Amino acid sequence: MPKITIVIPHYNGLDILRDCLESLYKNSFTDFETLLIDNGSTDGSQDFVRKHFPQVRLIENSENKGYAGACNQGIALAITPFVLLLNNDTVMPTNFLMEMVNTISAHPRIAAVQPKIISIQDQEYFDYSGGAGGEMDWLGYPFARGRIFDTVEKDKHQYDLAEQNVFWTSGCAMLLRKSVADIIGVLDEDFFAHQEEIDWNWRAQLAGYRNVVTCRTHICHYSGYTLRSDNQRKMYLNHRNNLIMMIKNYAFYILILFFPLRVLFEMATVLADVLMWDGRRARAALDALWFVFSHPRFIWRKRRSVQALRKVSDRAILRNMYPGSVVIDHFVRKMMPFQCVRMFRRFALPRGTHSA
Repeated sequence: MPKITIVIPHYNGLDILRDCLESLYKNSFTDFETLLIDNGSTDGSQDFVRKHFPQVRLIENSENKGYAGACNQGIALAITPFVLLLNNDTVMPTNFLMEMVNTISAHPRIAAVQPKIISIQDQEYFDYSGGAGGEMDWLGYPFARGRIFDTVEKDKHQYDLAEQNVFWTSGCAMLLRKSVADIIGVLDEDFFAHQEEIDWNWRAQLAGYRNVVTCRTHICHYSGYTLRSDNQRKMYLNHRNNLIMMIKNYAFYILILFFPLRVLFEMATVLADVLMWDGRRARAALDALWFVFSHPRFIWRKRRSVQALRKVSDRAILRNMYPGSVVIDHFVRKMMPFQCVRMFRRFALPRGTHSA
């Protein structure tokens, strides 16, 4: 039986898929099987895979089930101990799979691991979609080591400790432990796309697991190939899913403290965007708030299912989060990603050490 099932969600983009599969099958680690979950491509991707990569198991959907739906199909089909969720717009070095497997195998409480993620367009810089590991502040704003909002740092090896605990690992290249998914569930398909992996990583921590990044290897990612960062629907999904994620995962007493503040930050975003005569992000934020406040039963059912699996207190979870607001620290105090991470890093208590 293979050790890893590699799940690649795909919807069009034959050129990037070719590069991804070619680099994948050059890896020194070969104990894996590949599932390509095609969400109804119309560019001939299916015929290309059948002809040039017959070793890939092709799953053809008649409709686009989104990133979460396609990944969940692959996770359900996997019978291996580990599952790699891999974007189709990535290329990797030959040591990629070996280092990822070695890292997650080192400790049974590791739920997920990601590599360092480099921009394929300019390989001196981190990639927007995960950098050197994901973090989150108390108000639910995610950022990454090497990227805060639209500010991306050069990779100067400033995060190159071999392995570190992080709050979330990027779905761009996330190796997860299948047994953890069996306990906490799979990705939230109602998210469709964006931040569903962050939600999964948060749930894993509530269940007593930890997430790590390894900088012994990397992957190059074509960020924004599927949807540009200024795409209206992408902005909406990011705002909506992030708010839902807070409601699902925070303990109630923390939620009633932080969520009203987060709503105020959303309204500040609306005001700032209107003053800049843009309006697209303002509309995305307002639509997201409308969805959240108009679907309380739908979201609360999700929350109950998550909280039922909780084994770790929010006191421990907050120690693994960025204290305060990364929005204020970045936009007001003008702090860069490395400054925020350096201020945040704790040496007395290893991150991921939870107490119930």
